[in-house]
Amino acid sequence: MSYDDRYQPSAPASGGYGSGGYSQSAPSSDGYGGRSVGYDDPPGRDRWAAENDRTPRGSLPEPEDEQSKVPSFKVKHPIPTKIAELGIPASMLHDLILRQALFDGRTSTVELSKKLAIGPLLMSTMVEELRELRYLEVQGLEGHNYLLALTDAGRAQATDRMQLCRYTGPAPVSLESYTETIGLQKAHVKINLAGLKDAFKDLVISEELLKEVGPASIAGGAMFLYGPPGTGKTSIAERLLRVYDDHVLVPHTVAVDGQIIQVFDPVVHRPAGVQPKDIDPRWVLCQRPFIIVGGELTGSKLDLAYQSGSGVYLPSIQMQANNGILVIDDFGRQTLTPAELLNRWIVPLDRQVDYLSLDYGLKFEVPFDSKIVFSTNLEPTTLGDEAFFRRIQSKILIPTITDDQFEEVLRRVAIAMDVELSPDAGTHLRWMSRELGDGDLRPYLPGAVCKILISICEFEDVPVRLDPTMIERIAHMYFTHAPERYSDEDATPASSVVVDSAPQLFGKAPAASSMFGGKPAGSADGDGGGINRSTASWTDVAAKAVAALKAEEGVESADADDQGENPDPTAALESNA
Repeated sequence: MSYDDRYQPSAPASGGYGSGGYSQSAPSSDGYGGRSVGYDDPPGRDRWAAENDRTPRGSLPEPEDEQSKVPSFKVKHPIPTKIAELGIPASMLHDLILRQALFDGRTSTVELSKKLAIGPLLMSTMVEELRELRYLEVQGLEGHNYLLALTDAGRAQATDRMQLCRYTGPAPVSLESYTETIGLQKAHVKINLAGLKDAFKDLVISEELLKEVGPASIAGGAMFLYGPPGTGKTSIAERLLRVYDDHVLVPHTVAVDGQIIQVFDPVVHRPAGVQPKDIDPRWVLCQRPFIIVGGELTGSKLDLAYQSGSGVYLPSIQMQANNGILVIDDFGRQTLTPAELLNRWIVPLDRQVDYLSLDYGLKFEVPFDSKIVFSTNLEPTTLGDEAFFRRIQSKILIPTITDDQFEEVLRRVAIAMDVELSPDAGTHLRWMSRELGDGDLRPYLPGAVCKILISICEFEDVPVRLDPTMIERIAHMYFTHAPERYSDEDATPASSVVVDSAPQLFGKAPAASSMFGGKPAGSADGDGGGINRSTASWTDVAAKAVAALKAEEGVESADADDQGENPDPTAALESNA
């Protein structure tokens, strides 16, 4: 609900402010402003029916109260009725009113109340003070709503103060109130395995992994997700927000030493559909924040950023994420080195407080109450030392998936993308992934394959069907190591193929002693006679996959028996088709 909705005045009655909770009409003898308890007779009801209606008023259906839809939240900030209750200097509020009046040209008490998020009664008090200072003049009256304009002195004062700050909008809250509120809204998650399964029901994830993610989401402190690329680390981090069942209050702005920090960001913070009417409107009821940053994270985002054009400060990214979750995705790939980030946060992670500085050097303390989730596919030992990892309470390996899990992912993706699967599509795709792709099974692959499949089928105007022939064609497009595509003169030697020599960057299966525990390149399902992916022919691999499919079905390949150890891959593909 916007401020316009919250304080929208109805037609004035007896000089009141309308239906915004500020009616000042004198109560009648029945105590309800001249109206009896109950409902008006509906239009069109005739007089006889009205006089003979014996239905008790209390038995009529109650109208649905919009405020009953307000989500649960912990902190209740009452609407200030005195200047002292605002927690900010009166001079700061005077400046805000004068700047807003300068921009509006002609305004009113109610309009100023809406735009500055100050109650109408308190705004009337502030307007009276500015009238006494000869900064505002009354140009009309609508009930108790003054129509206002700046005097020459007020215009000069507003213009002068604009040199320092051009901000107009909701009045700020004090740093003390902000700090107290963040502390009271600290998350206390209560969830069990059944609840976590429901929160992650749109992912194919093992119960063993959920038993690690659950306690880590409940525990305080940071979380470290690591594992090979494409195993679902980011997807898991994105769903951690689902374990929270409450909302939090986020201030529009915070005042520090007369300066304004603009905390609320509609891109980051998602307001509740219905805002409570009985709280200070300088606060917005929102879902707990969730921010995810990747390689674009720079050191400047970890501190306040002064905006010289408006004279306000933008908050640090961790301040925006207070009472929520902050995910550092692809940790280790930022222009900000891991050492620089860890040195900046080593104290906040340990003590749950951060220190920020204004442009002129004033340093102040703010809460550090966001759940930090680091996600990486790099070796942890290359990212931090023992002192850093000691401050991360939960470290979870996100491994590759099993055959059954891979089949389930493929089935769900096919349904979601309206893709027809041949009976042997899953088995063939698993072979391709192990022999020519990642060396193991990862949940990203079915989605990537189906996207390429749809593009091919739309281009050629054919039915969207995934079968072994189409899988081989997609593999040629998707995987980067296809030596037979080079001419004899341009063929790249196997020893110089970059993707096989950089497992950390391209997601190749490293040695079993590494953190990812993948199979050596070229092995499949423990088959020691795997194919060397840097020199193998694509059609040879396809033929081997087809032979394996036939073996699973109990069908012997006569062509393979006739040809001995070197079957004709073309014949194998034709027989499968």
